[in-house]
Amino acid sequence: MKKQTLADGITEHGDFKIRMSPIVGAAASASIVYGFVKLGSHELTDLDIAARQEFALEHPHNKFRIDDYLQFAPGVLALGLSTAGIQGRNKTIDQAGVYLLSNIILTATCQSLKRITQVTRPDGSSNAFPSGHTAEAFASAELLSQEYKERSVIYPISGYAAAVATAYYRMYNNKHWLSDVVAGAGIGFLSTRASYWLYPKIKKIFTQKEIGRSVVMPSYSHGAIGAGMFSYF
Repeated sequence: MKKQTLADGITEHGDFKIRMSPIVGAAASASIVYGFVKLGSHELTDLDIAARQEFALEHPHNKFRIDDYLQFAPGVLALGLSTAGIQGRNKTIDQAGVYLLSNIILTATCQSLKRITQVTRPDGSSNAFPSGHTAEAFASAELLSQEYKERSVIYPISGYAAAVATAYYRMYNNKHWLSDVVAGAGIGFLSTRASYWLYPKIKKIFTQKEIGRSVVMPSYSHGAIGAGMFSYF
């Protein structure tokens, strides 16, 4: 009997069914709740201040802005592996679609919350809560994990290591409070989980057979809603 490989299990319609354990779901939700609770809690605000003292102020240092790039690393790795022929659980076009949709969700969520809460950043600039960089990093890490964890545990470990490092450097560079990155992590993780559920439904609606094997997907950038098309052959 032929042993089934990961590539053998890939179907034309993709594999988007992901089971979330109650503990994982509760932890991700709790991280977002924590950020909101902090907004009205003196105790958690004091914890933010203590964390800032530890990460950003206690030892003077130059800013190291690797977080601007590291946030995208797991997602780029996932798509790069697939493009190079190292297949994950879904085809490259579907990975890209899931990644795009997760970015739409997290960007819309983070930007809306920033405008509503108007929390001042540790460095005095505006719109701290939640951390968009951290949300992006954890969304990317979850994409890499879901697509390649069956190949090797190294992929989810490396992806989440990059996400945690991004969160750390947001505090190290005095751009975010602890509560900002904790909430951002939950938003990013849940955005990717939600996109795995939504993407096949949107794909089914917007797939246009008459123009070939293409998928039209909505897009969101800087407050503007548009559409993008992925084509594959």
